[in-house]
Amino acid sequence: MMSMSTKKDKIIKIAIVGCGRISKNHIKAINYLHKKCEIVALCDNNINNLTEVKKVCSTFKTDHNLETQKLLRTFSSYNDLLSDIKKRSIEVDLVVICTPSGLHSKQVIAASKLGLHCCTEKPMATTWEDGLKMVEECKKNSVQLFVVKQNRFNNTLQLVKKQIEKKRFGRLSTVAVNVFWQRPQSYYDQAQWRGTWEYDGGALMNQASHYVDLLDWLIGPVNSLCAFTATIGRKIEVEDTATINLKWENGALGTMAVTMLTYPKNLEGSITILGEKGSVRVGGLAVNNIDWWEFEDEDDDDQLVKEANYQTSNVYGFGHTAYYENMINALLGYESTICRGEDGLKSLELLIAAYKSSEKGEIIHLPLELF
Repeated sequence: MMSMSTKKDKIIKIAIVGCGRISKNHIKAINYLHKKCEIVALCDNNINNLTEVKKVCSTFKTDHNLETQKLLRTFSSYNDLLSDIKKRSIEVDLVVICTPSGLHSKQVIAASKLGLHCCTEKPMATTWEDGLKMVEECKKNSVQLFVVKQNRFNNTLQLVKKQIEKKRFGRLSTVAVNVFWQRPQSYYDQAQWRGTWEYDGGALMNQASHYVDLLDWLIGPVNSLCAFTATIGRKIEVEDTATINLKWENGALGTMAVTMLTYPKNLEGSITILGEKGSVRVGGLAVNNIDWWEFEDEDDDDQLVKEANYQTSNVYGFGHTAYYENMINALLGYESTICRGEDGLKSLELLIAAYKSSEKGEIIHLPLELF
């Protein structure tokens, strides 16, 4: 079993598994933090993806890993990667999983058994049982499990969370989350796993997963919910549209509306929070712009609203770099982890509860029975 040193001068060696479009966000973040971490292996069963991402890596110039880039290993099989790690023919500290969601659980568990720390893209799993197994196995093998929640690191949302912690909203009354995006049929047709229950999940589980995370992270534990899902305009197994009615333990009521059928392109990813002493709306394509900010009292934070806003041309935003900085610093012993496996479970619990509600046509109370 490999062990992870927490020496401050250690370079964290990373293997990226899955070289699809989201992997480039991870690579950029790793390059930004090149004094603390480096990519030593890439893995994907699609050779074209593997070749393209390796070219991206070759363009980076860093202080310490120019020689490493020449030795960057590529694998077309995850089992082969793990085999070489087990034989110690390649040194890896952290495995980053960017594969289809239905593969996350098995891949994380397999890596954890080799003593490897694991980071998985959202959602951490497609079933409640798989999410629980991931957390359990990583604890059992004494490794850390990180779940990507990059929106938590948006300047806009960090500023909002600070006001909630200061209790500037007073008693919360209503919360509304909207994810109005466009995913054409051609998007789902690009790969057989997309739009399937086994490997992908629908508009809620896949595209809106980061917004589901905000329901608990920002507002607090959810008491109960009632959801409806529908497949209206796409030829896929899963839903392209969904709505959720929610009641939080703090008494607030709210809604979440999601669709991948917005015409003709992505419209907004937003959250509106209304309280007895404050109202805030964070909108834009991906909660990147504070559209409304009013509080009964005055605070120095009110002057930070304009500088918290940022422009983005895609729905991913720029949170991956900040996310990686926290993750790498946690591995090096500098700070505590913000997005652990347990945090991923909170989002997964809400997702599974929503699907269960839609299927049974009833209100679901939390926590889930298996939680």
